[in-house]
Amino acid sequence: MSFRNLLLGAVFACATPALAAPTSSFTGATANLAPSDPAGQWTRQARDYANTRFSPLTQINQKNVGRLRIAWSFSDGQMYGHEGAPLVVGDTMYVVTPYPNIAYALDLSKAGAPIKWVYQPNPDPRAIGEACCDKVLRGWAYADGKLIYNLLDDHTVAVDADTGKEVWRVLLDDVSKGPTMTQAAFVVGNKVFVGSSGGELGTNGWFQALDVKDGHTIWKAFTNGPDEGALIGSDFKPYYPWMKGKDLGVSSWPGEMWKQGASAPWGWVSYDPDLNEIYYGTSNPGPRVPSQRPGLNLWSSSVFARDADSGQAKWAYQFTPHDEWDYDGVNENVLIDIPWRGGHRKVMVHFNRNGFAYTIDRATGEVLVAKPFGLQNWAKEIDLKTGMPVVNDAAHPIVEKKVENICPPDIGVKNWNPSAFSPRTGLLYAGVFNSCMDLTNHIVQYIPGATYDGMEMARHPGPGGNWGEFIAWDPVQGKRVWSVKENLYVWSGAVVTGSDLVFYGTMDGWFRAVDARSGKVLWSQKLGSGITAAPMTFLGPDKRQYVAVYAGVGGGAGVLRREKGFMPGGNTLYVFSVDGNGIGTGSNQLVSQAGAAAPVSVPPAAAHN
Repeated sequence: MSFRNLLLGAVFACATPALAAPTSSFTGATANLAPSDPAGQWTRQARDYANTRFSPLTQINQKNVGRLRIAWSFSDGQMYGHEGAPLVVGDTMYVVTPYPNIAYALDLSKAGAPIKWVYQPNPDPRAIGEACCDKVLRGWAYADGKLIYNLLDDHTVAVDADTGKEVWRVLLDDVSKGPTMTQAAFVVGNKVFVGSSGGELGTNGWFQALDVKDGHTIWKAFTNGPDEGALIGSDFKPYYPWMKGKDLGVSSWPGEMWKQGASAPWGWVSYDPDLNEIYYGTSNPGPRVPSQRPGLNLWSSSVFARDADSGQAKWAYQFTPHDEWDYDGVNENVLIDIPWRGGHRKVMVHFNRNGFAYTIDRATGEVLVAKPFGLQNWAKEIDLKTGMPVVNDAAHPIVEKKVENICPPDIGVKNWNPSAFSPRTGLLYAGVFNSCMDLTNHIVQYIPGATYDGMEMARHPGPGGNWGEFIAWDPVQGKRVWSVKENLYVWSGAVVTGSDLVFYGTMDGWFRAVDARSGKVLWSQKLGSGITAAPMTFLGPDKRQYVAVYAGVGGGAGVLRREKGFMPGGNTLYVFSVDGNGIGTGSNQLVSQAGAAAPVSVPPAAAHN
């Protein structure tokens, strides 16, 4: 069955400002950058609670960005995919490897940023066989003098940031049954928010708040199942009627299939300090064969708003009801404020894998804007009155039959790779994909700890032959402003600065800086591996601005491993400065003064096929 002539649904026209706004802004959108850390530090993955990845630093600007050179680098020896961004607190940088999740503290005050300490948690090796899509870790957090992060084997650990000594370690699930943990821990006040992974393993996803002091569980919410376990009570007020009712996490599934319904919240977390609400998304339902699970399959492929203190759900919205294509809902929710019809709204912007970019009132769950941001043909539109997609009939999978040219494929128009928002331009910036799939489904049976999948995809590039792009997005109009075409998927995160520079990386190893207003590429540097991590920027103890990014292709980006230009794996953090000046260079003999030795690297197990 083919439907290559169906409406592709993506509008790629350049947007022009249509709302009264400051002359420097395309949209008038702003953001609360709490907790307003010192400009030169980077203490959480997205830098702020709102997930903007905006840095106010301006030393590196459009006049000198072309002079960026490598100031120093660091190889951690691990060959799985690298996806997190370094943290910088004071004169120390913190990095954590993919499995076996080794943490390093690097001394930025000394020549070459030598190792201060190393922490080796030695996670259970059984986790290697359970992880769906490489043995990755998407980030780590700093709070209360501790480095806090998840281990692949379902532990969360806290390490003394000064000494590298373990402060606490808690076990949150049983890895032998399928769940793992790859999410970046997220800290607000005295709480660490973490969620499970394992959307293809027949798990029932969960999200919980731990105490920063000792790691004990403060509250825990399951994704599927009875309202009581999902912390859905009288405060729960979804905007759309079809998500109102008792125990929908049970009744929207056949029988007891909700117990293996996946819906794991392995993506990003945001926080609104004014509403005191946490926002996070959930993954695909399980199994991925839709004919085996008739119903809406709540609360898969959804976003939740919860009271940060109690965990009680305030509202939810399901992006792709009865998700038939593995589109998930785990991508980042960027919290901004926009001018809207003569007033202002507190919203979240969410680039869903299904190809629609949603601007949602984050106080109520009302969808204000839902427009295609890339190539898609599975739905004609999102009906704003109902919040439901209008699905093209030809896009439904059929068991044991190949359905051709469904756009996007399972990995989406954008995956977990985080976008960035600039309060200067009012735009968001994101790496996106240009591809489709031929899809075949097979009936599967649930076996604890085994893959619970049933989808077979043959992916191919969309129009133009390029697999990826990097775009600027207007969240008020729901339009692209500009785009940069790339040969392969753009699977890196982004960072945008106060000098209107946006940094991102490509799977074929190019690290770029572009003009945030025009999209003009201002600088490119080829690195030793593909880039699937998020870049960041900071001020060193020498008061010099640096930009840093890991090059170590892996994770879901491996779906293109047979394409021309796909890079070998890597494990190197590259740190750039103007002319390469700083602690890693000098005209005399520099010597490292390390406080610890690196552990011996062990080759990883065979890559996931």
